[in-house]
Amino acid sequence: MASWQVYWVPRHSVALPDRVLVLTGYGDLSEREERVGIHVGDPILLSPDYRIDDWLSLYLCRSSFVRLAPETKRNYTDDYCLLFDFLWVRGKIWNEATADDLWDFEDWRTRSPRNPRKIGGSRWDRGLAAFTRLYAWAVRKELMAVNPIVMRTVVDRHGQLVEVPEARSKNARSSNVHWLTPRAFRLWVNVGLRGYTADGLPASCWAGRMEDRNVAFAELLFSSGMRLTEGGSLLTIEMPRSALQARRYYSGRLAREVTKSKKARTYYAAAPVVGLVEGYVESTRAAAVRRAQAKGRYDSLPERRLVTRITGLRKRVLHWVDQDGVIGETALNDATVEERMTLFTEGPTGPEPLWLWLNESGLPFQPASWENVFRAASQRCQDVLTGVVAEPPFCTPHMCRHSMALYMLVVLHYVVDLRMGLTPEERRDFRLLYGDPWRMVQDLLGHSGLETTRAIYLAPVSDLQLRSLLADPDPLDEEGSVAVTQHRVTALLSRLAQESEGIQDLDEKLVVRA
Repeated sequence: MASWQVYWVPRHSVALPDRVLVLTGYGDLSEREERVGIHVGDPILLSPDYRIDDWLSLYLCRSSFVRLAPETKRNYTDDYCLLFDFLWVRGKIWNEATADDLWDFEDWRTRSPRNPRKIGGSRWDRGLAAFTRLYAWAVRKELMAVNPIVMRTVVDRHGQLVEVPEARSKNARSSNVHWLTPRAFRLWVNVGLRGYTADGLPASCWAGRMEDRNVAFAELLFSSGMRLTEGGSLLTIEMPRSALQARRYYSGRLAREVTKSKKARTYYAAAPVVGLVEGYVESTRAAAVRRAQAKGRYDSLPERRLVTRITGLRKRVLHWVDQDGVIGETALNDATVEERMTLFTEGPTGPEPLWLWLNESGLPFQPASWENVFRAASQRCQDVLTGVVAEPPFCTPHMCRHSMALYMLVVLHYVVDLRMGLTPEERRDFRLLYGDPWRMVQDLLGHSGLETTRAIYLAPVSDLQLRSLLADPDPLDEEGSVAVTQHRVTALLSRLAQESEGIQDLDEKLVVRA
């Protein structure tokens, strides 16, 4: 069955019209798109009969939709295509939908036995948010007389009356939220990204393309808790560098424009992870840059801004010049993902990208492409470890974020409740001054509200008394204080995995060589 398709406006090469026959005579295609408000990265929806709806294009390219995060735009357009396919079978286009159509769609997506790929509450609510945004816009533009999304009035947590969709899920706690313990994650990395066998040895047939890049990226997400787009759009100047004095963690700064909350925040990466990133930069990345320079790839880019200097400390400003000699400046905090891909610096052998993660051609690796890397690694774990462990580990970029939150909560509870040896009164004062571990993890994740941290990211422990979990006899250090040992943390996480759903841990019988 034909279906709606989504296409993303690319960066056009000046040679594109000459290579594509249908575009002959459209050498100014980029300028034409700019004049009508179509920009690089905007989605264009194509109907099953190969038509482009003018109003849909206006919504996708000129409404508040364009200000959504890239990841949100990708998710929403996928949801639109599914709904539009459902309506198309009924002989309708998107702005002919009725309330009954939306209720039937909700039933098909979440409950119908005729649908082999039903979704959970959180996934449905995401799509509902996309539809609510589209149809509210359509009503304002008088493209529809009635909004097909039935709304109801509720009191929010601030005591304000707000309207929410009636079809919101009553069980929005996602069943797709999963965690990995550190040792389960290590197995996933070794088998899926490093190509190890079930015996913990390197496989002789493993090609290892971009292995150090993939491992460094996955380890960075697991250590820092960054979102996919946040970590995937880092510039080389935003990664901390190893220092001579020993440190356990290094801090970096995420720019406001790449975060979901649009607020800059500090991130922390473990020292070994910083070393992995530096190893990638000095080896595989440097080789990809040299190949690209030798083939002149950077000289033929349609848009390139060469950063000549950086000013400021906390509020850094990038001063650049483009191929046409135009001089400009961009605050690092305000540089979008698309702008970051155009930023270069003058290296020892010529211009090279500031974008940290590159593909084999030496060009910026798109953040969305990491999903394929993680998917392939999980599939390899499935192929290699089936029959060896009860459940081969799988991982997604967002699972790294969940897992970091769970690990840090356990560790921070140790630090606050045990190692510091605080009395109840001192513990109360400490939390009044610095916040409890829940709020510390909330800050690390960049959540605006604690409820998201508790109810979704840390659901396995949100209803447990951690103090009772930590009440077993604790090992002491040389000074007689409670010691925070890796073995102790591993044991606690293993216990949580046994008592909670969604946490992946190793089969105790499996022995993996380091």
